[in-house]
Amino acid sequence: MPYTLHRGDALSVLSDIPDASVDALITDPPYNSGGRTSSERTGRTAKAKYTAVDAGHQLANFPGENRDQRSYGYWLSLLLTESYRATVESGTALVFTDWRQLPTTTDALQAAGWTWRGIASWHKPVSRPQKGRLKQSCEYIVWGTKGPVDANRNPVYLPGLYQASQPRKDRVHITQKPVEVMQELVKICPEAGTVLDPFTGSGSTGVAALREGRQFVGIELSDHYADIAEQRMAHELTQDDFGLAGPEE
Repeated sequence: MPYTLHRGDALSVLSDIPDASVDALITDPPYNSGGRTSSERTGRTAKAKYTAVDAGHQLANFPGENRDQRSYGYWLSLLLTESYRATVESGTALVFTDWRQLPTTTDALQAAGWTWRGIASWHKPVSRPQKGRLKQSCEYIVWGTKGPVDANRNPVYLPGLYQASQPRKDRVHITQKPVEVMQELVKICPEAGTVLDPFTGSGSTGVAALREGRQFVGIELSDHYADIAEQRMAHELTQDDFGLAGPEE
């Protein structure tokens, strides 16, 4: 099976992942953001933080969104430390974050032992304008390596800017990332290598990894979203031509 999905808490499950068994960490952890004050960040659900009041959907909440700022930084450092141990030498980490948590994420990455290499941006063209403010239309991908970059191990040229709208039609997760963006990002993992995602959510990174010929190891705390991820990845394995079903016999 080209993918494995563990159900449970990311830190607990990560401790059982063997040393140097994955080639790349590519993950979108809960940001614990979405508010100007501590009470706004910790007192609201994920749906309240990241979904407009008039949003026409009933997507399920997800856990892990109510840490205060100091505990979030400590928790993320622990998680990235375990991921560092599980990654091969010269392996790569790509960690999504927003503008509020960008400094904390870069600190946590380095505290965990990774060498910080830079930041890529995901631009969302359909994000809402804000009267009297600059439009908040980007999320960020903090990236680093375990030790030196080995360009010969995976000689790819990847952009530092990705532009795609968040999925609206058929969206199954509040903070779902576009599969086309994730397909580009998983190319940082060598062909036939293994991508690790401790926050699998609805499985977009797993689907992207399978489409690009990579193995996938995921972890998801929510049974609701783990079920969706399992369905999406299992469905992907039945498809031809990058997700387009072939003609029925």
